[in-house]
Amino acid sequence: MVLILGSLELGMIYGLLALGIFITFRILNIPDLTCEGSFTLGLSLSAALTRVGHPFLGMIAGIIGGMAAGGVTGFLQTRCKIHPILAGILVMSGLYPINLLILGGSPNLAIMNSGTIFKYAGAFLGNEGAKIAVSLIFTGITTIALAMFFKTHTGLAIRATGDNEDMVRASSINADGMKAAALSIGNGVIALCGAVIAQYQNYADINSGAGTLVLGLASVIIGEVIIFRRDLTLSLIAAVVGSIVYRFIIALAMKLPFFDASYLKLVSAVIVAVALSIPAIKARARLARIKKEGGRYA
Repeated sequence: MVLILGSLELGMIYGLLALGIFITFRILNIPDLTCEGSFTLGLSLSAALTRVGHPFLGMIAGIIGGMAAGGVTGFLQTRCKIHPILAGILVMSGLYPINLLILGGSPNLAIMNSGTIFKYAGAFLGNEGAKIAVSLIFTGITTIALAMFFKTHTGLAIRATGDNEDMVRASSINADGMKAAALSIGNGVIALCGAVIAQYQNYADINSGAGTLVLGLASVIIGEVIIFRRDLTLSLIAAVVGSIVYRFIIALAMKLPFFDASYLKLVSAVIVAVALSIPAIKARARLARIKKEGGRYA
């Protein structure tokens, strides 16, 4: 029971990370490495402000910080014409000392004796009830808000930019602005995930963001396999579902006697690599079948 509840709670919280990755990777078609820095930025701001008695302000600050980080990446990509991957690496690297400064120069910061949103909710719902309720509220509201936003004029313009940038520019839409907006929103959601995680686990670590891109991609891809898309709302829900399933897979794997925690990133990388290779594998199989049928009638 503990395994199920823990996986469900973490799966819902990390569903926020999957939503942010979905925006940049699926909608915008940009592999954005800023996420590893923005996640830790949200984590650090949330922990630092919670420690001084402002857990809700920590959430807001995390979102704003993540959006600012995404905005800087967008500026580097669109105005400075820096390659998207390199722009993300630059911002991620630049955020490391900033995050360290926020944590007071220490690589980690404990907030076990501070009042978190989970502790406040726990006074009414109990410990486990609060964790599930808070996780569900944050992830549910964010999913609904994103689904509604991407049906607005600006949201549709962002989606069109990801689909066909040349067409968008020909329609007199500011494609650069749409890219920057999407990167800002995506990283804001990712930073919110970090902010919630900090208060969930009662500490922040400077290296918490390492591997978040692969983790998010694995969640998105698993969700797409489970809920074969297809509209944007279902795709957003699929990303969250994929995150929950991913957490269950990891939790079950951790129960195996030969499985070590250090293998987690390797497992995630293999899942992503296999899933991303499926279209190419299908195309080759289709080509081989066509050649075989062609030879039969030759």
